[in-house]
Amino acid sequence: MLFLGNASGHDFQFHMASWMDAAGQWREGIVYPRWAEWANWGFGEPRFIFYPPGSWMAGAALGTAVPWRAVPGVFIWLVFVAAGMAMWNLARECLPARYATVAAVLFAVNPYHLVIVYYRSDFAELMAGAFLPLIVWGALRLARGEWRSVPLLAAAFAGTWLSDAPAAVIATYALALILFVACVGRPSLRPLLAGATGMAGGFGLAAFYILPAAREQGWVQITQVVADNLGPTRNFLFTHSNDPDFVAFNWKVSYVAVSVMLVTSVAAVLVARRRRDFSHLYWTMAALGFLSIVLMLPFTTFLWRLLPELRFVQFPWRWLEVLALAFAFFVAAAMSRAQRPGRAWATGVALFVAICAGATAMVRTAWWDSGDVPAMVASVGSGVSGAGYRGTDEYDPVGCDHYELPGDPDDEERVEGVSPTPALPIEKVDPNTGDVVPASDITFQIEQWSAERRTIFVQSAAPVTLAVRLLNYPSWNVRVDGNTIVPGALHDNGQMFVPLGAGTHSVDIQFRRTRDRTAGSAISIVSALALLALAIRKKGPVP
Repeated sequence: MLFLGNASGHDFQFHMASWMDAAGQWREGIVYPRWAEWANWGFGEPRFIFYPPGSWMAGAALGTAVPWRAVPGVFIWLVFVAAGMAMWNLARECLPARYATVAAVLFAVNPYHLVIVYYRSDFAELMAGAFLPLIVWGALRLARGEWRSVPLLAAAFAGTWLSDAPAAVIATYALALILFVACVGRPSLRPLLAGATGMAGGFGLAAFYILPAAREQGWVQITQVVADNLGPTRNFLFTHSNDPDFVAFNWKVSYVAVSVMLVTSVAAVLVARRRRDFSHLYWTMAALGFLSIVLMLPFTTFLWRLLPELRFVQFPWRWLEVLALAFAFFVAAAMSRAQRPGRAWATGVALFVAICAGATAMVRTAWWDSGDVPAMVASVGSGVSGAGYRGTDEYDPVGCDHYELPGDPDDEERVEGVSPTPALPIEKVDPNTGDVVPASDITFQIEQWSAERRTIFVQSAAPVTLAVRLLNYPSWNVRVDGNTIVPGALHDNGQMFVPLGAGTHSVDIQFRRTRDRTAGSAISIVSALALLALAIRKKGPVP
């Protein structure tokens, strides 16, 4: 990236836009953004309510410290280091230090992480994966009766939920499997009780995000996230029934998956003879690896339809993140227990060479673009300037079709049909047809214009209906001359309109704080205090 620019993968522009939008709102004094101001070419969307805050807040923070073109590379490097450190903490439970380091490096630069970096640019999923070893580590310590590890498990579990929702669903099922294996291995239900406590604590810590996102799903078209080509049933390994571009990428990641499966299976077999040396970690990793492999295959379609929320993972090959954990552990364990250390290290070096060769192939076939970041910087403006960026289907408010909104520079038909000033924040409109009409008989003055509040003074000689450059969403509180009104929305695109009588009016539009956000924040604070109290208790099992 130092020489080629940024690998512009599938989600690159989505994440960069989110980082820049959040950073811009920090400059406006909005500490925790909820409304993505510049999405949909300046009409906005409730992206920050539904997308976990971990990655976009980290990206925004990095963007305030280093040039934007360097942020993706710095982000990736930091996550790789964090993932390696987390894996090292897990592996050293039963491996010598040097082999724990091997496991750490293998997990940090495992083939699936390289796929994310060079092809997908899903920075949120990359961040979520760094918490996975800590979840396993915390769960295993709880299984041994170390109740002081409840805060550790809760924090790691919350970190996953605050990073990436699909990865969090995977982590939830993975944690449930870990606790089940621990109960069978004891046998006792105490690991289940302790693990459930940690899981509840994690949900509590992340409640400030989870509760509003769950409560307000009915206000947006969230099912678009699994519509058409994006559902699990059309994205199993080596699929044929999908769009050609999806199939081409699917086969690339499928070859990666098969390679990781083979290496993991061989290493697990080699370690099996001495599995007692690894206590319950062997069976935990074996179970996680088996579940990951199975769920990537088509015959598990019924599970993807039956198990709650699993369909929102979208792509079965996302389970490679869990398989990579087993891959790193079993390879390092096999090396540590080899009868001929020299041969084991030679095999390890050969494996690293193979990973480097795969990475080289990805670098050569990735899409490198040095213009994406400067173009995004120019699009995400301040005040009422800036062209904005493309919105997301699943975050469209109900009744909205963002493809019908003006401002998209790639849509010549829509651009030609709007007023000469695309960034104009308010227009006169015919509410029956949605057409913009001449506004020579009205004048307006913008008193305040920020992501979460717009105050406008309007003077008109006759009754008018004004279309504000904003999508209608239930959280917007609209007041005309101090009186709260219910705004309307244009039938074709969901743009907010406000009816006004003749005369001078003050229109104040503010993004209100809903009860679910207040309740979620309260739950997170109480959970944090409870976990802190548990963390500072005297060592030893809780009676």
